[in-house]
Amino acid sequence: ERKINRREKEKEYEGKYNSLEDADQGKNCKSTLMTLNVGGYLYITQKQTLTKYPDTFLEGIVNGKILCPFDADGHYFIDRDGLLFRHVLNFLRNGELLLPEGFRENQLLAQEAEFFQLKGLAEEVKSRWEKEQLTPRETTFLEITDNHDRSQGLRIFCNAPDFISKIKSRIVLVSKSRLDGFPEEFSISSNIIQFKYFIKSENGTRLVLKEDNTFVCTLETLKFEAIMMALKCGFRLLTSLDCSKGSIVHSDALHFIK
Repeated sequence: ERKINRREKEKEYEGKYNSLEDADQGKNCKSTLMTLNVGGYLYITQKQTLTKYPDTFLEGIVNGKILCPFDADGHYFIDRDGLLFRHVLNFLRNGELLLPEGFRENQLLAQEAEFFQLKGLAEEVKSRWEKEQLTPRETTFLEITDNHDRSQGLRIFCNAPDFISKIKSRIVLVSKSRLDGFPEEFSISSNIIQFKYFIKSENGTRLVLKEDNTFVCTLETLKFEAIMMALKCGFRLLTSLDCSKGSIVHSDALHFIK
């Protein structure tokens, strides 16, 4: 009985010791975490990540060298771009600059690197920007032709499929009070849309502009939508306009470049 009681006491003692040890580890883990409020975005990371590079803004905050205000919840508040800070933090974690494909905010990220005093990040951003400047970019062409011919009608060609997709997402076929999507009979390929000169609509069926439900009854309206979308997307008009034609919508052929 004495042996049994002794073993039970030893187990009880070990259990208490382990629970105290786990509690200490939990406290130590919490003490190594920091929550930063960067431009309204909350980031939780370890102190050792923020202090990876000495003599930087974040290292100064963690070690009390730099005074930083707090938000209403007691988190350090840094008045910088909250979305771009994810790339700053990933640089601290990985030790290298890794950006998503199509990233186009190099100048803004360079300013963030300068503010946080991360020379390594600033150098990588600069190197990336210089490489992009040397890389030849493919020219994007857009052609809008209207031969005023019933067999041809309005033709929109662009070697960038994403622009054609934007036009298709803007125009929608409404049938029997429901949206049926873009009428595929008007689309020849991923680069070309060919509208008939007279857009025939059955009873209760019509083409409309998505979101504002404006009726599309003429090719001039469709052409105007394509022109406005091209200008918004950064295309430049190359065609010399003939004043005798009236407005840009009445021109037979329009050529854009980007």
